[in-house]
Amino acid sequence: MTRLLSKLTLNQKLGLMALALGALAVFADVAPARTVTVHEKDLLTSVERQEDHVTPSELAAWIVEGRADYRLVDIRDAKAYAEYHIPTAENLPLSTVADGSLGRTEKIVLYGDGGIHAAQAWMVLKGKGHTAVYTLLEGLDAWKDQVLFPVLEADATPQEQARFERAAAVAKFFGGAPRAGAGAELAKARLPELPRLETSGTSTAPGGGAPVRKKKKEGC
Repeated sequence: MTRLLSKLTLNQKLGLMALALGALAVFADVAPARTVTVHEKDLLTSVERQEDHVTPSELAAWIVEGRADYRLVDIRDAKAYAEYHIPTAENLPLSTVADGSLGRTEKIVLYGDGGIHAAQAWMVLKGKGHTAVYTLLEGLDAWKDQVLFPVLEADATPQEQARFERAAAVAKFFGGAPRAGAGAELAKARLPELPRLETSGTSTAPGGGAPVRKKKKEGC
């Protein structure tokens, strides 16, 4: 364990400590009669190898492809979920993640507004023996920045422009709005309004692929 800790950055070490304390605090409040076994070495190894998360672009690709081999879980409260959630996500507030509704062998992706609460839930589920649980890296905040509202810098290279064009197609698929301009200017501007989720129908995949059926809006 000492060797693994030595390989982590200071921020990673502080983050892991916060996760451990936060997860234990959350679990103590939610289910004081239950126990969680935390294997520090396994958790550190998962973090070091970046096996504990999926990126927003990876998740977007899974949704576009129509994959059904995982459960996407929004751990925010019902009000926040109703206002906006990532398409195909189901709502399971943080206080209920350990109630047994998530199978221990299911592939689960957790997300909140940022990263800390999802990481706490991840640690609790790992401690309860879940073998395929992940978080969305930096949560809904990163989903907005990278998937819904990607940015093309004013001085972008041809390679960056090509990546932006691909990202823009994905953004439009999810009802987002690609942005262009200088980073400082965009930082001062408010993000565009979040897209309204469709209640039914199909949407064509980016690049002109086969239509992808969207799940009905849940929890609203």
